[in-house]
Amino acid sequence: MQNFKTKVLLVEDEELARKTLTFYLNTVFDEVVTACDGAEALEIIKESFSKKENFDLIISDLNMPNLNGMQMIDEILKLLPNQRFIIVSAHKNEEDLLKLINLRVSGYFVKPLNIDNMMEMLQKAKEEVILDKEMKENTPQKLLKLNNSYTYDLQTNKLYNNKIIVKLSKKESEVLEVLITNIGELISLDRFKQEIWNNVDINDSSFRTVMKRLKDKIKDDDFILSQKGYGYIIEKVLDK
Repeated sequence: MQNFKTKVLLVEDEELARKTLTFYLNTVFDEVVTACDGAEALEIIKESFSKKENFDLIISDLNMPNLNGMQMIDEILKLLPNQRFIIVSAHKNEEDLLKLINLRVSGYFVKPLNIDNMMEMLQKAKEEVILDKEMKENTPQKLLKLNNSYTYDLQTNKLYNNKIIVKLSKKESEVLEVLITNIGELISLDRFKQEIWNNVDINDSSFRTVMKRLKDKIKDDDFILSQKGYGYIIEKVLDK
C-alpha cells in the first residue's frame, strides 16, 4: 500500500497560537510550514505552485495584518481553485461563513481552541486528503486533454486542473458531461434543457446560472466557448 505524505501550511499572526497549532499539526501531518500573515503565505503558495509542490491543506486565521485571511483565500483560489482550507478565528462571523460556504473549507475552529474537537477535525481532514490521493493513484484513468490546464477522466467523469480534482455540483457536472460527450459540437440552450432537465420550457436563467458557476470554476483557463445566440462548445485539442 502506497504511503502518502501530507503537507500543510499554517497561517497565523499570533505567535502563541502559531506555536500551539504547529505542535498539534506535527502530530497529525508529515510536514508543517508556517506563515505569519496572509501576504507571507501567498508568497509561499506561489513559490510552491511554481515547483508543483502544492499543500494538501491550508489552516488560516481570518483576521491578520497585511493581507487578511479572506483576501488571501481569494488570491490562492485564482491559482488553485480546489485548495482545501480549515479556518481559525476568534469570532464566528456570519458574513464570513456565508462567503466560505462554496469553498473547500473542511472546518472552522473558534479561539480559544478546544483541543479534542480540533484534533478530531484535523484527523478527518487528513483522511480526506489521503482518500483523494489514493483515488488518483489507484483509479485507472482515460484522460481527455481539454487545454494546457484541464483534463477530463472519461471513466469517472471527473474534471482535473493540473491533477487536482475540480469540485462540481451535480448540475455543473451534467452540463460539462453534455459538452464532453459532444466535444467539437455546438450545443444549444434547448438541447441542454432537454438533456439535463428533460424540459425545453424551463427558464433560461436556471441554465445560465449553472453555466456561470461552472465557468467561474475554470476561469483561470476557460475551455468552454460561448457563441452568443447559438450555444456553447468545447473544441477538440489536437495533440502535437
